[in-house]
Amino acid sequence: MALFHFEKKKEEKKPCCCGSAAPVAEEANCCCGKAVDGICCVKVLGTVCKSCHQLYENTKAAVRALGLPLTVEYVTDLAKIMEYGVMSMPAIVVNETVVSTGKVLKADDVEKLLHKLGY
Repeated sequence: MALFHFEKKKEEKKPCCCGSAAPVAEEANCCCGKAVDGICCVKVLGTVCKSCHQLYENTKAAVRALGLPLTVEYVTDLAKIMEYGVMSMPAIVVNETVVSTGKVLKADDVEKLLHKLGY
């Protein structure tokens, strides 16, 4: 219904996490070809509180333990966090998809989560 601008919004794909303008493929592989085992980026969203920082450290340890040559990004900008629709922090984002919110996972739990997701 265009009269009141209630027409459906077109779904926009988020750009690739590596900064490329090409959209992320639906099978969760990065468009830049840097994906390792299907993972091209891992982000921890949160403020600079103790819980958020602990999840960041645990996620870095899990990525290192899995042998993935990736760097874990720590996003503290609230505007960027709101783009993901996250209301409960800390949160983990893998390939631009939120996979965990509101919990401080241990490194072993992050590894299990990544395996469960098929990475």
